[in-house]
Amino acid sequence: MALSLLTGFPGFIGRRLAKHLLDDDADATVVALVEPRMLAAGRDVAAEMDPERIQVLSGDIADRRLGLEDGDYDRLTADVRRVFHLAAIYDLAVPVELAQRVNVDGTGNVLEFCIAATALERLAYVSTAYVAGWRRGVVYEHELVMGQGFKNHYESTKFQAEVWVREAMDRVPTTIVRPAIVVGDSRTGETQKFDGPYYLLRAISQAQRARRAIPQFGRLEATFNVVPVDYVVAAIAAAAAEPEALDQTLHLVDPEPLTSGQLVTLLSERYAGRPPQGRIPASLVEASLRLPVVRTRFGGTPRESIAYLNHPVRFDTRRAMNVLARHGLAPPKFHDYVDRMVEFFRSHEHDEALRPKTTA
Repeated sequence: MALSLLTGFPGFIGRRLAKHLLDDDADATVVALVEPRMLAAGRDVAAEMDPERIQVLSGDIADRRLGLEDGDYDRLTADVRRVFHLAAIYDLAVPVELAQRVNVDGTGNVLEFCIAATALERLAYVSTAYVAGWRRGVVYEHELVMGQGFKNHYESTKFQAEVWVREAMDRVPTTIVRPAIVVGDSRTGETQKFDGPYYLLRAISQAQRARRAIPQFGRLEATFNVVPVDYVVAAIAAAAAEPEALDQTLHLVDPEPLTSGQLVTLLSERYAGRPPQGRIPASLVEASLRLPVVRTRFGGTPRESIAYLNHPVRFDTRRAMNVLARHGLAPPKFHDYVDRMVEFFRSHEHDEALRPKTTA
């Protein structure tokens, strides 16, 4: 019986990954480590999914021994074959202390578990493409420490955590995956939270209702990289089982991303039926978003997110594409799923449960 430990459940990617693992292997079982405040929700999701093959355990990656009871910790370190570490604070405005505790200390605690796990075959660690920070030009998968600065504490702490993961590779068999900005399912448009490019859709929606011009904002030629959640989930599962991915880092990104200008134009045309007019410089937008009234006008967009519309960086994908091609996987083109993304947003844009909840 193939036993996997999963953190980040019942989050957007975590719940889909658990289902994928169970659907893909009839012998697979999953232990989902769920922080106490999410325990009821985690149990509900597990009951709907497969209560016989997914066990929800209360724990906390920020605690030593993952906050587990001694008996559970000893059982898991004896039996777990794969660890999927997804749990992190993804809020771009996260305070540094919280980001450090969860993203860095939490990863260190998962690594301690992996070192103690006698049957471990692979740790699949979910990093982010944005450990590249403020780097420009092309970022390669094997690179990490390049003297870069960072846009926010999310990026810097995910960078620190990946450094730790890489340093432990001589003791922990590992695959690191670095997704770009994750959006909804390419087949259905379903998502769990309207952040990232959905802030643009909300700003477009509000401009449309107010009969205002829809502006371009951001550096028009800068790339804006998004990938759908179904591709990310399938790629994580495949990479964790792929011998060629052992001790490798894979960029889960769009190899041919749209520019910020193309993205805003496409979303405006598909949602509002008209292209944007005029342009607001990104620096002015970012400064204005310090004011609550302006944030409301731009759909609740946090000012920290504007940097991603203004940053000319590309991520090399040759290793990921070569490895994942063995499993028939490649990221779909944004043009091929943008209509489903927009229609899901249009149908659910007033759903409060899908609005991002920030820590600051």
